[in-house]
Amino acid sequence: MSLRFSCNSTSFPQQHQVRGNLKSSKNLDKVRNLVKTVGVPSLTSSPLESLRRGNWVKLICGASFEDVVDIRNLSLVYTLAGVDCIDCAADLAVVSAVNDGIESARDIVGLRRPWVMISVNDDEDLHFRKAEFDPEDCPLDCSRPCEIVCPASAISLNEGNSTLEVSDGTNASRVLKGGVITERCYGCGRCFPVCPYDNIRVVTYIRDTTATADLIKRNGIDAVEIHTSGRQSAFFEELWDGLGDSISHLRLIAVSLPNVGDSTISSMNTMYSIMEPNLPCFNLWQLDGRPMSGDIGRGATRESIAFAVRLAAVKDRPPGFLQLAGGTNAHTVDGLKKMGLFQTTSITKNSKDEILTASLPNSLHALIGGIAYGGYARKIVGRVLSSMQSQYGVALIEDYPEHLLEALREALALVGTVKSYDPF
Repeated sequence: MSLRFSCNSTSFPQQHQVRGNLKSSKNLDKVRNLVKTVGVPSLTSSPLESLRRGNWVKLICGASFEDVVDIRNLSLVYTLAGVDCIDCAADLAVVSAVNDGIESARDIVGLRRPWVMISVNDDEDLHFRKAEFDPEDCPLDCSRPCEIVCPASAISLNEGNSTLEVSDGTNASRVLKGGVITERCYGCGRCFPVCPYDNIRVVTYIRDTTATADLIKRNGIDAVEIHTSGRQSAFFEELWDGLGDSISHLRLIAVSLPNVGDSTISSMNTMYSIMEPNLPCFNLWQLDGRPMSGDIGRGATRESIAFAVRLAAVKDRPPGFLQLAGGTNAHTVDGLKKMGLFQTTSITKNSKDEILTASLPNSLHALIGGIAYGGYARKIVGRVLSSMQSQYGVALIEDYPEHLLEALREALALVGTVKSYDPF
């Protein structure tokens, strides 16, 4: 099932737009001191400089994740941690949530503003789908494995009365209620194979190009990322043409693609030839190694590193920064260092075709521009957000400084592996 979604015009809830005089709050002094102690980039360090040096970090909120409260709090925490870019769904309410989180962080500490990126797709894509099922089709004694495996807590089931009318005067039968919390589902797909009754369906969608172009023209969006399979250049060209003059408003255009083997470079060159005549800014290639798997474990990052190793050594690839994604986690930087690709400018190989490159920190032209973190980044901070919400309900994280401090420590530990922060 495939749908075409327009950008949501719903604004971010008003109660989350009002920010107090946070700079005068002594309760946030520990947060300010921590940011200053570790050396988070100041106003003089731009996202573009980070790409050139190889220490760019992007937070992926999720192309289909639309829980605006979590997105707002995640954006605040990771802005304080010094990310260069925050990638989110092409939805007005979501973009507003990201920008609100960014500005709330800057009210606490005067950091430079990370770029805001929206994600779109040119065809069916794993990142643009939702799970769907009718909980009343599930037996009451189901072990509910879908709830257990969902990394986003996007499935909630509980018992209730059936909605079917009872004509004989008997009590309504008991059934399962709830199901998928649509705004929290980001389409990871882990629930599909575990359902013992095969009840879960996939709903895929394509972002409406006209609505996306209108959204880009609004203030608060700096970059766009096009997710593509790399196999259908006609779909890519149609999307690119549909964006029209909206791209003139952008600072960066990214293309996210999987490793399609020997045809990867030719696909990249074809897409670049489509973009080049009207490319108004820098471009970036997101190497999507193992999509939506960074939170699974250490081994998930191997495919993204292998993808980077392969492309970094190719001389005829098109212009553009390279950035890792798909399976990235706390072990990604170590993997890049082992392959000699962390903040390096050139590649040399020995007789066994193994890469031998000395690390050159702060290089102005790094082969790998940086790393994007999605599921893993959301998981480590999400634990803190869940704890806070279980105690206080829907809340702004800066209203609970101890939780903010805990979340910030988690974010700094991850971002710091790329940014080389001082220990804390």
